[in-house]
Amino acid sequence: MMMTFSDMCCSEEKLTKTFLAPAKIAADQFLAMQNCVAGFAKYANEFMIPYLISTNYFGMAEQGKISDSSPMESILSHLELMEFNTDLSARNLNASMKAFGDYSKKELPRAVDAFFNTLFNCNGGGEKLEEFMSRQSAIMDIITNVYPKAIADVEPEYGFHFERGINPKVAETDRFILYQVTPVAPGVVTDNSMKPIIIIPPYVLGANILGFLPGERKSYTHCFADMGIPTYIRISKDISITPALQTMTAEDDTLDTKYFCEVVKAKHDKQVTLNGYCQGGFNAVCNVLSGELDGLVDALLTCVAPMDGTRSKGLSNFLKGLPRRFNDLAYGTKTLPNGNKIADGKLMGWVYKLRSIENESPLVAFFRDMKMLEPKKVGEPFKISKTALALNYWLGYERTDLPLCITKMSFASFNTPITEDGTLPVTLFGRTLNFKRIQEKKIPWLICYGEQDDLVEKDCALAPLDYIDVEVSAFPKGHVAMATSWSSPKSECALHTRFGDKQYRGPVRYHLDLDAESNTL
Repeated sequence: MMMTFSDMCCSEEKLTKTFLAPAKIAADQFLAMQNCVAGFAKYANEFMIPYLISTNYFGMAEQGKISDSSPMESILSHLELMEFNTDLSARNLNASMKAFGDYSKKELPRAVDAFFNTLFNCNGGGEKLEEFMSRQSAIMDIITNVYPKAIADVEPEYGFHFERGINPKVAETDRFILYQVTPVAPGVVTDNSMKPIIIIPPYVLGANILGFLPGERKSYTHCFADMGIPTYIRISKDISITPALQTMTAEDDTLDTKYFCEVVKAKHDKQVTLNGYCQGGFNAVCNVLSGELDGLVDALLTCVAPMDGTRSKGLSNFLKGLPRRFNDLAYGTKTLPNGNKIADGKLMGWVYKLRSIENESPLVAFFRDMKMLEPKKVGEPFKISKTALALNYWLGYERTDLPLCITKMSFASFNTPITEDGTLPVTLFGRTLNFKRIQEKKIPWLICYGEQDDLVEKDCALAPLDYIDVEVSAFPKGHVAMATSWSSPKSECALHTRFGDKQYRGPVRYHLDLDAESNTL
């Protein structure tokens, strides 16, 4: 039988494919291994670089302590530290082996099936070795190259970008700048007759998490501004080039906030609602308790703020597990070229990773992201939400150093409990700070917390309830959900609504109600 030209071409194509398939499999395998090594190295570096920084701080701190303690005391302390590190390493190893085992349990049977499908030329629809290695190569390329680039590319849409001049600067001190946040919702104009709000962001987490994705209508701060509320946010200057911020005292923090409140009150002829998020919430409460803001602030709002750090099951227990000698801020203190000392923000973030080593070790994080990024079907394009990209941009790029005075306040809160009468373990202007003063001044206070928050747990955020009556709103999810998921006006727990079975008030709803009440007086 004579072969037609078409049959000859078809046979040649099959022959070529048959001979080239092993080469393609080998090439895909090589690329997958190369990207796997490069990708994991990035995850390992993110974990190990803070470790190397910490060893430098450790050495400098020990030089100062070695002469102040006996040799036996030093030996015993270091033995305790070795035991602590051994426990961390064991937890890390167990979590890493489990992550690798889970991955192998899923992929190894696929590899075996692909091998036999190729060996016996099965055409039943299952993967062959060429398809299997192509998929592995694509996944590794995504996690090593495509995913990091997508995270970096979201930067223009993430955060406030005050340099663009959209949000005007209202006031300034040596340490902070007060900006007014303008609405992004179409047709909304700020109503200057409404009650104003000043937002105090966290130090170490950065302010941009509160201006998450304005263009996507996901921004905690813009939730207020988009209701026409005069909305202001206090922004720290660049600590690396601002000596006044490097050497700031807790009293300076209070007085700068007082000045901003005076400016805003004069502009709107109304007292301010002071709203602190996370660490900013603790500082805002301390500012009010000092008495310096009397006549300027008549309402409080705190979100996922650690009011009594000793009630934190995670971080507080982690710190208690450290030998007493090493539970000291000196081991996380950075000395700048000008001689000023500040707290290393990257190291603070690393401590949280150590606390949750089972979930944050490099190998666990690597396999977790691989699972998240893997397409549901072979050949599907890379897809991940802008919200996830912005979250990872925040986690990767937004850690900042902070003044030692602020770190000392948080350190005291996580090591010394509030007293039985409601007195905090910090002072301002030589005055004790007691929660009962808020009730005596009849200042309304809404505490918002995350039900699954593993950074500032419920007990930690709700400590004031043991001493005074405070309104509470419980949000689903974790620490930044109010700034991300629930900041969307279309979400089920939108901040301007009442939500849940108990009809909790969102922070924007709370402020709007305060404004309505002030207008009826």
